[in-house]
Amino acid sequence: MHVELTAPAAPQASSPPLRVHDIAAALRVDRATVYREIAAGRLTSYRVGSGRGTIRVPRAAFTQYLADRGIPTSELAVAL
Repeated sequence: MHVELTAPAAPQASSPPLRVHDIAAALRVDRATVYREIAAGRLTSYRVGSGRGTIRVPRAAFTQYLADRGIPTSELAVAL
């Protein structure tokens, strides 16, 4: 007998969230800098998985982060 314990996940909106090393590469900074921005509350994120898990940043949150700091997306090292 199959019992569903959780509701099925909603389909992803347009694109998947970003990983810390993706953001670090785009901004040309060390991953520790991205973690500091997250810890300070300047960059919204969430944790996926159990234990320490892994951190994901919604694309909308990263776009807002860039806008708040006046960083044009054309200045990023990689296209996101």
